[in-house]
Parts: sequence; C-alpha cells; structure tokens
Amino acid sequence: MHRLGFLPDQLPELIEKLKSQKGLKVKSVFSHLAASESWIFDNFTQKQIDALNAAHTEIEKKIEYPVWKHILNSAGIERFPDVQCNMVRLGIGLYGVSASGLNGLKNVFTLKTTILQIKEISNHETVGYGRKEALNRDAKIATIRIGYADGLDRKFGNRKGKVLINGNFAPIVGNVCMDLCMVDVTDIDAKEGDTVIIFGENLSVIELAESINTIPYEILTSVSPRVKRVYVKE
Repeated sequence: MHRLGFLPDQLPELIEKLKSQKGLKVKSVFSHLAASESWIFDNFTQKQIDALNAAHTEIEKKIEYPVWKHILNSAGIERFPDVQCNMVRLGIGLYGVSASGLNGLKNVFTLKTTILQIKEISNHETVGYGRKEALNRDAKIATIRIGYADGLDRKFGNRKGKVLINGNFAPIVGNVCMDLCMVDVTDIDAKEGDTVIIFGENLSVIELAESINTIPYEILTSVSPRVKRVYVKE
C-alpha cells in the first residue's frame, strides 16, 4: 500500500535497531490490505499476506521471542477467514456495513432528524440557495433539521440524494444548506415533527455513497460532532 511501515529490504536494519533497544519489546507485526474487497486483486492480496508472513518469521527468529501478527481489515475478515492470525481489525464492519458487498451483516446505526416545516410551493418557483432547482409542478416542500454542517454532503442536493419519511422516499430539493435542507413530500402523507431517516436499515449508506460517487466510510465519518449520538443496548 506504500503508506506507512517498512519495506522487506529494510528488515535487517530494523531488526538490528529493535535488538539494540533493551527497553523496547515488539508486541505485533502487521500489514494493511490495500484491496481485499476486490476479487480482481486477490493475487495482489495474497502477495501482501505472503510478505507479512515472511517478515514476521524473520523478525521473530532474530529477536528470539514470540510476536503476534495481523493483517485482516473488514473486507479481509469476510473474504479471507483462514488468515485471521492472532487477531483481526474490524472497521466499518462493526457498523454492519459490508466492505466487500457480501450479505450477512446487520445494520446497527441510523441517522435521523425531523421535519421542521412544510410549505405549499407553486410551480416554477425555485427552492434553496442559488436558485439551482425550479419546481415543475405545485409541490409540498418539507424543511428538515440537517445540513452540511451536520455532515450531509452538499452533493446530495438537487435530487441527487433522498431521505425516508413514513416509509416513502423523498428527494432532496435545491442546494443543501448549512443547518437545513428541503425535500419534496408532495406524494407523501407527512406532517411537521415526523421522523426523517437520512440513512439506516431501509436506506443503505452504501446506496447513498454510490449516488454521489464516494464510499460509505466518507459518509459515516462526515457526521459531525454536533449530531447527538444515542446508544441503544439490547
């Protein structure tokens, strides 16, 4: 992956430095898979695994005490269960999102808000900053309590994104504002105060990410600290 760490030809120098540090003990040797979610890169993934095994064997032999090794991320856990080694590193899979597109994980999070106000807007009127979208019919527009300062990407605006209200999808209308955004509820039985699902079990974060050409990791890590977290234990 060439992000951090040491290359195989640097191992002799590394081992000598480790052996010279009497107060330092190696606990584990690890690598990070670059494309474990993709079948087309399985040969490359196997090369990464082989490189870690070789490095671990060499280090353990020279420092003369046992050392743990680990390499699997979420996609690796799903696709390479025989390479669990001493431990694995569960990332996005912890939230029930499959990093490799496999089924079987259960969604464990929901981002939701409420409808602040509903207005009847006439045909041809524009909604939001910049007048980016003009309505093509008389519409019922709901303003909801979330914006880009909360982590709702501006690229979801102008009907690129959608939310879930009372079991129905409502497209985001106009540009996403800092603290608010507007959605079209013309064909939905909705009222002020109703719950709005931004993503969750029935509106996948994977689907949202694909709609704006990004990855679920970015969607999840973009949720800002000002969004209240509620933890539920069953």
